[in-house]
Amino acid sequence: MPAAFSLAVYTPAEMDEIDRQAAKITPVATLMEAAGWAVARAIKQRFKPCRVLVLGGPGNNGGDGYVAARYLQQAGWPVSVAALAAPNPTGPAAQAAARFAGVHVPFSVAEVQRADLVIDAVFGAGLSRPVGGQVADVLAAARRVVAVDVPTGIDGATGQVRGMAPKAELTVTFVRFKPAHLLYPARESMGALVLADIGMPQSVLRQCPAQMWHNVPSLWCLPVLTPESHKYTRGVVSICAGGVMPGAARLCAGGARGAGAGLVRLAAGQAAPAYRLGAPGLVVDDAPLEDLLEDSRRKVWVCGPGLTEEEVEAALPALVAAKRTILADAGALSAYAGRPEGLRGVSVITPHVGEFTKLFGAPTPDPVAAVRAAARLLGAVVVLKGATTLIAAPDGRVALNTHATPALGTAGSGDTLAGIIAALLAAGMPQWDAAAAGVWLHGEAGLQAGAWPLAEDLEEFLGAARVKATQAQNIFMKDNAISILPGGSH
Repeated sequence: MPAAFSLAVYTPAEMDEIDRQAAKITPVATLMEAAGWAVARAIKQRFKPCRVLVLGGPGNNGGDGYVAARYLQQAGWPVSVAALAAPNPTGPAAQAAARFAGVHVPFSVAEVQRADLVIDAVFGAGLSRPVGGQVADVLAAARRVVAVDVPTGIDGATGQVRGMAPKAELTVTFVRFKPAHLLYPARESMGALVLADIGMPQSVLRQCPAQMWHNVPSLWCLPVLTPESHKYTRGVVSICAGGVMPGAARLCAGGARGAGAGLVRLAAGQAAPAYRLGAPGLVVDDAPLEDLLEDSRRKVWVCGPGLTEEEVEAALPALVAAKRTILADAGALSAYAGRPEGLRGVSVITPHVGEFTKLFGAPTPDPVAAVRAAARLLGAVVVLKGATTLIAAPDGRVALNTHATPALGTAGSGDTLAGIIAALLAAGMPQWDAAAAGVWLHGEAGLQAGAWPLAEDLEEFLGAARVKATQAQNIFMKDNAISILPGGSH
């Protein structure tokens, strides 16, 4: 199985279609049995025996809960079930409910308060309306929650909270992650996240190709050095360096060098003297930009870090006209606020939410849709930086990156990221792959740099980050049945 395939992220609507196709091969009741068993197993692995209350909804999510209740009861746990509503009598959830021979109690706050652990199997990821009233009151009374699929109240497609959602200690989902498992604010409600294999037919998954993936090293391949590699095969990164904020261009250059660029050059023009006391491995050019563009080896350019709007408008159109591969960040994004069409011709843009909003307007409650639309509009890869960073290609592919640390939210960190992605572009990686890999490497460098890294610290850890990525690529597919994300980590 291709690595990227196993990392697929499906929307609730896509999973519904997968379920419909799977029912032609494997009975829904069989998959439900496996799902409930996976929930019970995850609970037994993480909790000591205690009084459990299963809150069951009328659909298949509730059916998974009934199965989990039966398996926990068989293991000797005291279990009761409170049904919000009875399942459809002709459906598989009703069969699961009938096989649970334990105690049934009212769906009430009082019953929840008596329980040590509540299994939330009320509504799944396909929820389309806000949660309130009795359901909200009952869920809010729970002290400890295990969620089946997603906590009730989470929109599985967008990661938004609809009304209210309990904060689970553990969420068990099946087959593949959904966007909400990786997006904020929903991720804060998931706790530890378990993805369980329940025997979904692989033929069905192949018939329903994904357009979204979890960004981990198995999604892309880093360039590999050979005995014949040299600085030009590793790639040249050129950076437009301004006269006002030289630190940003230096950080970008450090990111490019740390990520493996063979040669990094700063196009500084009249500001060249301000850069010549920097790292000895940098080449600082004082020639006019039009002269520098005559060198066909200089295919990849970064435009924006540390530049004023005037400097951007003097450089970016020339780069576009020369048909270079361009990463636009920082000042280049500010220069075209409200008129994003001015960025057409660039290859990658790397906005944070504020810059994205100035370019395209505030993201909708569906961030994946928003970043896809921006990528289509520009014909470029869009990297929307945040707690979960989204990397979207013009053809609709999206990677969701959770491998990072909040400590990266410091001035200059984004300049380093721009240099990392540029280095991978210069080495020949496809644009979306380079952006996704660069975001992961940036996150890993941040994690290795400690609790309070400075932006200038990150480049020192990029070599180790590449080693970590290569190791992860080698071992990731050895056990594909279950993967775990620690609770609250991003």
